[in-house]
Amino acid sequence: MKKLAVVALGGNALLRGNQVGTIEEQEQNTTDTMENLMFLLKEGYNLVITHGNGPQVGNILLRNDAGEQVYDLPQMPLDICVADSQGGIGYMIERMLLNVLKKHNIKKDVVTLITQVVVDKNDAAFSNPTKRVGKIYNKKQADQLAKNKGWEFKEEIKVKDGWRRVVPSPIPISISNENVIKTLAEQGTIVIAAGGGGVPVYIDEVGDVRPSEAVIDKDLASSLLGARIGADEFYVLTDVPYIYLNFGQPNQEIAEFLDKKDTEKHLANGMFAEGSMAPKIRAALNFIEKGGTMSVITEATKLEDMKYGSKITMTYNNQ
Repeated sequence: MKKLAVVALGGNALLRGNQVGTIEEQEQNTTDTMENLMFLLKEGYNLVITHGNGPQVGNILLRNDAGEQVYDLPQMPLDICVADSQGGIGYMIERMLLNVLKKHNIKKDVVTLITQVVVDKNDAAFSNPTKRVGKIYNKKQADQLAKNKGWEFKEEIKVKDGWRRVVPSPIPISISNENVIKTLAEQGTIVIAAGGGGVPVYIDEVGDVRPSEAVIDKDLASSLLGARIGADEFYVLTDVPYIYLNFGQPNQEIAEFLDKKDTEKHLANGMFAEGSMAPKIRAALNFIEKGGTMSVITEATKLEDMKYGSKITMTYNNQ
């Protein structure tokens, strides 16, 4: 049986930090990223692709805001905005991937699934929202929106007198349609799923599915998906080729191999930045703890060169 890999694309897979976000830029970035995945296909892997949506869902929220102010259109809730971004980004990945597959003479079906991810409505994150979304407002605007819409705001550190809406980031507990994703992937179809961490939902007292105003960490949802469908390997593609210890310090060193015990120790000691590498490493740990063989954190352009990438396994003997 072919190995199954879940590949989580980083935020720069579609939109680079120095770009304005035109469709031409995003299509070229997506094509470049898909080229890097050909190595895994040629090695015989079945693939599930997940992706972030930070810049894109932020733009959707801005359009939401502008539509209300200029045309008096009702704003759509956050779950609809996440689903919107899943459809648009998934379509772009699917189309660019089909073109790259054709170029390499690889015949594969590709499908995008709008994916709901179930969270616990009593998750502690709902009492302490921390995930910043949408545009930056001044204090007066933020206070008015808090009064009118019940939104919560926190001061934006990087912008003086700026305030941004914050929403909860609960832990994902299950993936809707995971059996469909597993079946399709094992049949050889490339599945694009759980975009942006998935559309957050919860199950109410009578068993109905209800929307949740939240944002789920993309890498954590991806690692859960990988574990639930029995994936062998989990790849987190980011903008650096390794995990670094003492990053940016004179004693910086590459951590090419890590086991569960050492990874947990480094996390507990604050070795990794919370805003960047720490969540990715927690997701990588989550995958192997739930039965995955290996997690790899690497740069997309280095995927084919096995001397790059940090590999995390339960024990060093597995490497």
